[in-house]
Amino acid sequence: MSLMKIALRNSLLAGLLLSAACTGEFDEMNTNPNGPEEVGPEVILPYALEKTVDRAWGHRTRNERVNIDLAMCWVQYWARNIYTNEGDNYNVQPSVNSATWNGFYSESLINFKRIMLLTAPGADYENATYEGMSMVMTAWTYSLLTDIFGPIPYSDALKGTSDDPSFSPAYDDMETVYRGIIAMLDEANAKLMEGGPEASAGDIMFGGDVLRWKKFGNSLRLKLMNRVVHKIPEYKAEMQKMLDDPTTYPMFTSNDDYAYLQHTSSLPSNNEWHQVMRQDNRSDWSMSETLVDKLKALDDPRLEVYANANPEGAYMGMPNGLPDAVATNYLGTASTIGDYFLRPEAPSIIMSYSELLFVLAEAALDGDISGKTAEEYFTMAVEASFEQYGLEMPAGYLEGMTADKATIMTQKWIALYGEGIEAWTEYRRTGYPVMPPDDPQSAFQNDGDVPTRIVYPTSEQSLNNANLQQGISMLGTDNMHTELWWVEN
Repeated sequence: MSLMKIALRNSLLAGLLLSAACTGEFDEMNTNPNGPEEVGPEVILPYALEKTVDRAWGHRTRNERVNIDLAMCWVQYWARNIYTNEGDNYNVQPSVNSATWNGFYSESLINFKRIMLLTAPGADYENATYEGMSMVMTAWTYSLLTDIFGPIPYSDALKGTSDDPSFSPAYDDMETVYRGIIAMLDEANAKLMEGGPEASAGDIMFGGDVLRWKKFGNSLRLKLMNRVVHKIPEYKAEMQKMLDDPTTYPMFTSNDDYAYLQHTSSLPSNNEWHQVMRQDNRSDWSMSETLVDKLKALDDPRLEVYANANPEGAYMGMPNGLPDAVATNYLGTASTIGDYFLRPEAPSIIMSYSELLFVLAEAALDGDISGKTAEEYFTMAVEASFEQYGLEMPAGYLEGMTADKATIMTQKWIALYGEGIEAWTEYRRTGYPVMPPDDPQSAFQNDGDVPTRIVYPTSEQSLNNANLQQGISMLGTDNMHTELWWVEN
């Protein structure tokens, strides 16, 4: 559903409710004694959290999964052993574009917006904690949208039921979106301070632990500033300010407090990968030889968590982009996705502690922050990645490694396994890791280039075309070759 349709639907619904309220008999006849007249934030929040994280991590509907259908293959964590034209060869089914766009706007952002309206100062459910949580999730969701598409409706979005409604939202350039969400995260930190440590019903992520929400919001804010500091240099001082004042700006300090959604063993709250690959019996993905070969070369024990050995007891990947006739030869011989990730209760990771440390290592290397050295942060980041899976970094693992950009980003790529969208963003931004040459039998589309973005959904052409063209003009061309604003040249 497009933004215009969402807004129009909500506007019409509001009109119908207003008309009903003016007719006593009609109101009396149509009152459902078993249904609530107003849904509170504690009901909306768990729905919005689960829908948002599930869509970012996996999603169970075929050809609607930007992470497991596209990004996990594009950064060569996985390769398709069948249906290779569903992402692995850089072909994108239009349903992925539409589902990603509509899902994040209509299932996520519109609900977080509703919570903010319900809990704002003076509102019926005034609660600064709910406001702050919704701001954090709103900022994260917009960051995903703009990193996937480029310019998007932001300032003008979700105004269908406002006093000054907008049914055809204008697009904002990526700088405007980034500045907006980074400021929103700062405001969220203040709201969460104001809200205090009381538990909030419906918080299925952190159980009402306000400090964990603050750590997530601040860690995310520093990450986003680091991503664009080469475009917005004043963020250097802001990053340092946050690091110098951990009381005001707490961030992740261990693997005990990073951001993830812990799933349960049953529907509808089980892990999406479990649903797709265990319950629905989809075995379309094997491990990419790029990741497997890299981990084998490093004698890296994370390989045994990320992947399962093949029937011969060996770890073996397969090339990306093979046509089906060739790819199916790897069924039964290439390693499959590790059982750790396919458990029903396996967590969906939003941002890990090791990721924050890699961000700090890069920022220190670039001279954007002071304090610990890039080498110190880099060592901590790699150790944290092993610890995240209950492993200990092998003695001598980092021997011969220098904390330069290529090494930091390559180790970050290894640590981000599972977070395909994030790894794809970092690959597009920095050019790391350097991927091996294409297999001679591969049959990539998009001129053989890893997509730089995905194109806007066709619904925007028919329902919001004038503003869509404005957004495209900010890009240059609506294709999968156009570089996004934060690319480091």
